[in-house]
Amino acid sequence: MNNYEYIIASLPVPSPDSQDLDPEALIGFIRSQCSPSDCAFIDSLLDSFDGKKLDFAYYSRALGSKNRFLREFVLFDLQMRNVKVEYLNKVLGRPEGLDIMPVPGREEENGYSFEAAPAVMAVLEQSDILSRERGLDKLLWEKAEELTRMDLFDIDVILSFIAKLKITDRWNKLDPRTGREMFRKLVQEIRNTR
Repeated sequence: MNNYEYIIASLPVPSPDSQDLDPEALIGFIRSQCSPSDCAFIDSLLDSFDGKKLDFAYYSRALGSKNRFLREFVLFDLQMRNVKVEYLNKVLGRPEGLDIMPVPGREEENGYSFEAAPAVMAVLEQSDILSRERGLDKLLWEKAEELTRMDLFDIDVILSFIAKLKITDRWNKLDPRTGREMFRKLVQEIRNTR
């Protein structure tokens, strides 16, 4: 169990134009090779892509995780979502701070520092909805890369792969051309780790 080298080396490298990527099967294969504790990290990461599960209790659990990648990726996602709410409040003329999810462990603070806030705001100010969605997903993708830049064969590399796989799958459903481009990038990243 937890033979990370085997898992990473076993990730398929299909043709870049492949449309038949089955993220659920691929995640199932990864889970079958992981320990129960690593599967719990995977489950928590997958929950971050399910809007129905993103409540204060989820963020409290994820931000309290023993796994560094999960904590930092989920924190980035929450902060990015809060910037989106701030932007909507401003555009809609709603009171500042309305519907902002407090960061667990920082509830008493009058705000917090989020280095990527200007980049998120710049993306949100684009007029094209598709460009905004691409831009936000690009920021998430870059965060997943940044968090594993110095890692080789560990659970964080696998979690980063799964996060990028979920982003790619989303774009395969929304815009197949963008999905193929993201998939090519993911395939190249896998090749570079071997």
